[in-house]
Amino acid sequence: MDTSAALHRSQVIDLTTTGRRSGEPRRIEIYLHHLDGRLFISGMPSPTTRAWIHNVAADPHVVIHLKAGASADVPALARVVEDPDERRPLIEAAARRWGRDDIDVMMVQSPLIELTVSGTR
Repeated sequence: MDTSAALHRSQVIDLTTTGRRSGEPRRIEIYLHHLDGRLFISGMPSPTTRAWIHNVAADPHVVIHLKAGASADVPALARVVEDPDERRPLIEAAARRWGRDDIDVMMVQSPLIELTVSGTR
């Protein structure tokens, strides 16, 4: 499977951000979603903001590390999605994939970023 095809299927990936205080690379395992050509990452609801969201807000340059279907390190720009109208369809897609029905809680407490890779939306 080529890198572009691998990017556009939901899967577990590693994501590297740059630490907002340390400037050091920070790598986490997380779930990559796609919806209508959009790539995004969300997370389970939590009342506290995750470190990786703070890192993305400070420096939007990230690396997507594909592990299934293709093995590749793909540079991307990440954008924190805060607008409720923009968040809802992405949060709903993540909730469906995870079998969750607490959309209102996820809307308020789940982190959400959209990823832009050269050649994709």
